[in-house]
Amino acid sequence: MDVSSRTLRVVLTVLAVLLCIYLFGQIRGFIYDIWGILRALVIPFLVALIITYLLEPLVNLLTARRVPRGVAIIVIYCAFILSMVVAVLNAIPMINRQIAQLGQHLPALIAQADHWLDELTRRKQYLPEAVRKGIESSLQQSEQHLTQYAAGALTMLSGTINVLFIAFTIPFLAFYMLKDAKAIGRGIVKLSPERYRDDVTRTLRGIDETLGSYVRGQLLVMLAVGVLTYAGLLVVRMPYALLLALFLALSDLIPYIGPVIGAAPAVLLAFAMSPQMALKVLIVIVIVQQAEGNLLSPQIMGRSLKLHPMAIVAALLIGGEVGGMLGLLVAVPVLAVLKVVWQNVREIKAPIE
Repeated sequence: MDVSSRTLRVVLTVLAVLLCIYLFGQIRGFIYDIWGILRALVIPFLVALIITYLLEPLVNLLTARRVPRGVAIIVIYCAFILSMVVAVLNAIPMINRQIAQLGQHLPALIAQADHWLDELTRRKQYLPEAVRKGIESSLQQSEQHLTQYAAGALTMLSGTINVLFIAFTIPFLAFYMLKDAKAIGRGIVKLSPERYRDDVTRTLRGIDETLGSYVRGQLLVMLAVGVLTYAGLLVVRMPYALLLALFLALSDLIPYIGPVIGAAPAVLLAFAMSPQMALKVLIVIVIVQQAEGNLLSPQIMGRSLKLHPMAIVAALLIGGEVGGMLGLLVAVPVLAVLKVVWQNVREIKAPIE
């Protein structure tokens, strides 16, 4: 391929990408409407997929010992559900107690925050006009966000029946995914043209390995971060340690920005108590995040995804814009799947070129 042909190909590719972006902008409202409908289906299947990847190694271990797959799934499933019930029953009293304590101290914390806001408002006149306008805009946006979060919480409570129905269907979805995953894969391979079946099989196997390693590794890292944060907050005698550690562990599922989101409530609550407590909590969080970034993630996750940080950030921005919090959670695994597909497509096309 000469230079002119290569340049023409690059130009056409750029024009095609720009055209796709333009068309996406034109049908953006329609896509959001479709996404609102599909989200009700995506969430239970996503949770079931996570449970499947967690339990699959154990099921495979039993089947390797000549235990029928159906029996192995039932045994592992019952043990998993029992352990989850025991863990939840043991955690609920402590969580309820800390929620009650937070409810008792919340008026004082809000009063302290109002006092700081009043001080900030009184001193705005000494600031430059641009800074003053920025502070006013930030305060207004904060109030709007709090109102939206409150409305969202009420909406979630009003949809309790729907949540219970979804929670009831998830175990059945996970069971059939564990039982029929290989059959589903064989069905997908049979739908493809015969000459591409080996390539499709290799692609599906790569997707399965990538998603499995990501899900299991990320949940192990999340568990480790939660335990270390809880222990550290107990050492510095920070109230609501379990609630804050749980929130920080869940937010750690979002790469890069997740730790910041998870650390914000802990630091703000600690600062409402005293600057010294805020400093202690901040030190604990920094130590845990350094341990996670330099020890836990490299050892547990390794570099299995092999994704460039800029690609991950771009995926997070797009996922957050399209799907909100759910989009942030699935952005990285979706990017990893697309990378596997792209690599296999290039391998298929390489001999042809």
